[in-house]
Amino acid sequence: MNRLLLSLAIVAFLSFATSISSTAQQPIYKNPASPIESRVRDLLARMTNEEKVGQLATLLGWEMYDKRDNSISVSDKFKKAVAEQRMGMLWATLRADPWTQKTLKTGLNPAQAAQATNALQKYVIENTRLGIPLLLAEECPHGHMAIGTTVFPTALGQGSTWNPALIQKMAAAIALEARVQGAHVGYGPVLDLAREPRWSRVEETYDEDPVLNGQMGIAMVTGFQGASIKSGANIISTLKHFTAYGVPEGGHNGGSVSPGIRELMQVYLPPFRDAVGAGALSIMTAYNSIDGIPCSANPFLLKTVLRDQWKFNGYVVSDLGSISGLFSNHHVAASPADAAALAINAGLDSDLSGYGFGKALQEAINKGAVSMAVLDTAVSRVLRMKFAMGLFESPYVDPEKARSQVKTASNVALARQVARESITLLKNSNNILPLSKSLKTIAVIGPNADNVYNQLGDYTAPQADGNVVTVLQGIRNKLGSNTQIQYVKGCSIRDTSTNTIAEAVLAAQKSDVAVVVLGGSSARDFKTEYQSTGAAKVNATSISDMESGEGFDRVNLDLMGKQLELLQAIVKTGKPVVLVLIKGRPLNVNWSAENVPAIVDAWYPGQEGGNAIADVLFGDYNPAGRLPISIPKSVGQLPIYYNYKNPTHHDYVESDAKPLFPFGFGLSYSTFEYGGLKVDVIPSASDVQVNVTFTITNRSSRDGDEVAQLYISDKVSSVVSPVKQLKKFARIPLKAGEQKTVTFQLRASDLMLLNSAMNWVAEKGDFTVLIGASSDDIRLKQDFLLPTDIQVKR
Repeated sequence: MNRLLLSLAIVAFLSFATSISSTAQQPIYKNPASPIESRVRDLLARMTNEEKVGQLATLLGWEMYDKRDNSISVSDKFKKAVAEQRMGMLWATLRADPWTQKTLKTGLNPAQAAQATNALQKYVIENTRLGIPLLLAEECPHGHMAIGTTVFPTALGQGSTWNPALIQKMAAAIALEARVQGAHVGYGPVLDLAREPRWSRVEETYDEDPVLNGQMGIAMVTGFQGASIKSGANIISTLKHFTAYGVPEGGHNGGSVSPGIRELMQVYLPPFRDAVGAGALSIMTAYNSIDGIPCSANPFLLKTVLRDQWKFNGYVVSDLGSISGLFSNHHVAASPADAAALAINAGLDSDLSGYGFGKALQEAINKGAVSMAVLDTAVSRVLRMKFAMGLFESPYVDPEKARSQVKTASNVALARQVARESITLLKNSNNILPLSKSLKTIAVIGPNADNVYNQLGDYTAPQADGNVVTVLQGIRNKLGSNTQIQYVKGCSIRDTSTNTIAEAVLAAQKSDVAVVVLGGSSARDFKTEYQSTGAAKVNATSISDMESGEGFDRVNLDLMGKQLELLQAIVKTGKPVVLVLIKGRPLNVNWSAENVPAIVDAWYPGQEGGNAIADVLFGDYNPAGRLPISIPKSVGQLPIYYNYKNPTHHDYVESDAKPLFPFGFGLSYSTFEYGGLKVDVIPSASDVQVNVTFTITNRSSRDGDEVAQLYISDKVSSVVSPVKQLKKFARIPLKAGEQKTVTFQLRASDLMLLNSAMNWVAEKGDFTVLIGASSDDIRLKQDFLLPTDIQVKR
């Protein structure tokens, strides 16, 4: 017995000793108990220059897997890229659209997507010297751009909700759908200000205002990243596009901009600052230059502002091809190697393309244009994200979770709610809306009435039959078989070669009311050619319906094709007409505003848009969307954002200077009354607290939401200030007859400006508080005095 006990003791001791030895031999970077910074330093010390350069490359991911029937494996191209480039990241691995040539047949459903990302991770971990897992980035602006996911309204619709809490909930749903399929980074939010509606990417932006934009950015970052990116349900948020990308000269996508430094700091940078303050871990540079300096090689933006002033501790990624664009587009670099050196030395860490850094960066290092310290700094920022996400311990995902947790019933219901809250009622003469559900006949007319892809916007994957509810289907769902519904397309968005306007007129004549659905399209098709960046190649003779979306800049904002002709013909019948607009940018609706009794704006409302629009049209939902962007009367008024700087605009010879519909505008089926404004100023040594209190009363018999908006006007300032500036807002639900007291609190940071010495100061003097239902519908106002200057740290 003693001999047996002795043998067991020896075995136990040897096992323990082996365990200790194994632990001692384990590299620090593979030890999850070690601090992240220690793991980064240890791994960095083990890497060759080639491996470091590889970690900064983000290759196009959809080329990296093979699908044969239900079998998913890594592609030969991926194996070659791993062997030759040692890349650390992939982008858009799960993306499907005409550019990638991935269809419902050749692309991946959620379970297959999880299998694909697992296969990619397994290969790179098992077939590289150090086994560093991949960081996988995906497009996630209004849903994960992959097959089988939930499609929410595009950003202008999200901005129209004026409800950051709802957008945060939406972002969390998008993050979960992406993460369970194996993604780690979501590209979004887009924080460009929408001040140039001719620009093709307006639909991707939230609004024209830095405060509303900043709140939406905070909501998206918080929803994406959650409490921890290690949760298995959250993803890293990449802010786009840094910066001032949305106001290119002439509306040309990627064109140069030249705001003054004060304009840049006070208007274009604050939304990014707010999102960085919310914890954003990644940021993407813009294609454009600012005052002659390309954003992808701008040390003032990437070092002084982002790192020194804002204390950003994430990583910076280029937009697709923007590093090589320093050489080929901006012509500020004499070679690809010079372009790589310019970018990384300016503070750009990661290359989205795989060819901006790669060999070019290695060449720059070899000739001494990039130091080891600069290279190590960039690589450490990328590695830090991989450790923080727990990828070294948990690189794989569960395909069954992907199958069950993507596009759930609750996410589809959330898409409907976001769409409902985004819908904006622009006109409702004689209370034509809501429509009665007892209508005997209704005509549903227009190119966007029953077009799945025209309803979804750009950056959307192919959709299986039945995934998307169009306006026609939504009305059918609402009315059932009791109402005769006649549908006629009437015309296309752009193509004028054929039309059925005569049939549409006949349908309207036979109906009690006509719902006409017009607007624009960002629907990509397999006939369109694309640039290497994914933007479309556009020419004047193209007859694709696409007139919005990346690359589709406009010279005017008129309804294209025969749409206005169709609408005029329907109105001429004398039947009641409701115009529903589905589009990605403000369009010229001057004639409609004068002649159509009811106008509903839905932007691109996503997969549940048809149900949401029907909910509003038939009174099951009281609209409370508010315009996040001013609607001009003419392109000759541009730019026409509400918070322009003094002096006040004067009228033109042909027209007044006012927009057709102002920022913040939107009607309701309820009537709201404001009153009881009180403003209390409580100064302190280093700040001020201004409490603004008022009441809102629902004076109707219908429950509804009101969006209360607080604007500030600085009566006298040391530098020229906006005529008014949104500072606070709230979407407030009110029962019929209910009154609520609303309190907004302003601090010195809400009153500050960048003075002539380039210091942030809330200057002493008189301010006016303006409370209203839009920027042009002020119901209450009161002056208050700030007794002393207050320096604000930024």
